[in-house]
Amino acid sequence: MGIMINSTQVSYFTLAAYFDTGTLKYLHFMIVLCLYMFIVSVNVLLIVVICLNRSLHEPMYIFLCSLFVNELYGSTTLFPFLLLQILSDIHTVSASVCSLQIFCIHSYGAVEYLNLAVMSYDRFLAICYPLQYNTRMTSKKIAILIVLTWLYPCFAMVVLLSLTSPLQLCGNIIHKVYCDTYSVVKLACSDTSVINMYGLMATFGTILGALFLIVYTYMRILLVCFSGSRETRQKAVSTCTPHLASLFNFSVGASFEVLQSRFNMNSLPNMLRIFLSLYFLTCQPLFNPVMYGLKMSKIRVICKNLISKADY
Repeated sequence: MGIMINSTQVSYFTLAAYFDTGTLKYLHFMIVLCLYMFIVSVNVLLIVVICLNRSLHEPMYIFLCSLFVNELYGSTTLFPFLLLQILSDIHTVSASVCSLQIFCIHSYGAVEYLNLAVMSYDRFLAICYPLQYNTRMTSKKIAILIVLTWLYPCFAMVVLLSLTSPLQLCGNIIHKVYCDTYSVVKLACSDTSVINMYGLMATFGTILGALFLIVYTYMRILLVCFSGSRETRQKAVSTCTPHLASLFNFSVGASFEVLQSRFNMNSLPNMLRIFLSLYFLTCQPLFNPVMYGLKMSKIRVICKNLISKADY
């Protein structure tokens, strides 16, 4: 990664948000490790349940499977790195690892929003066009939607990293517990207007595009619910409630991160700033499998059967 300070290549960044907690670091390590193991366990369980049960081979559950894979992707980007940093006395990260982390964290966020948008489109077709659902949501369309959900963010991040790599930097201190694009760009000595413009367009283009689709589909779903039968309303509530809760939770977490990156938050306590920056990377991978596992009746019944068989 071609990052220079006074014509000298920088091989690492210092993460300044970490602070000495003494022997408490071992307690923090165990808490974070247990949280990561639980996140991996519940997400892998639901992925396996969906893949192995033919009754769950429906578009809604296939999109859910893509969502759970993304939760594993996002949490694995952060947690192993976080565990190493908690135990370390020197909080540094190499330039190449920093670039990889930037790619993974930002692509995770974009995939999450796009996946939620695709799921809202799927619910829209299922509730508003139930008789035409199978002809509209074909296997080919499902594959195309999932591929686009993952490829577009990856392509956008490759472009962004190709713009940031040649930057000359005037420092190597990042005031966070992990790497992100804006923290690196703020260190630049040269003009960054093109990168800032592209970053804003890519970020808000993805978010606003996904939100427009979600708002439109839910407006149509509400109209059908108000004019439809009680059964239609119950179906809409049972399948849309987890989705809306997931969307709200992730939007709140992402908003914390965007605001913290763009505005000076030094007036807030350091622990609160760390919590807000980690919220969308830690709570969402935990929230989604628990929410969908509890609220989706088919998944809940199959999981209960698996647990009861394991007891015997």
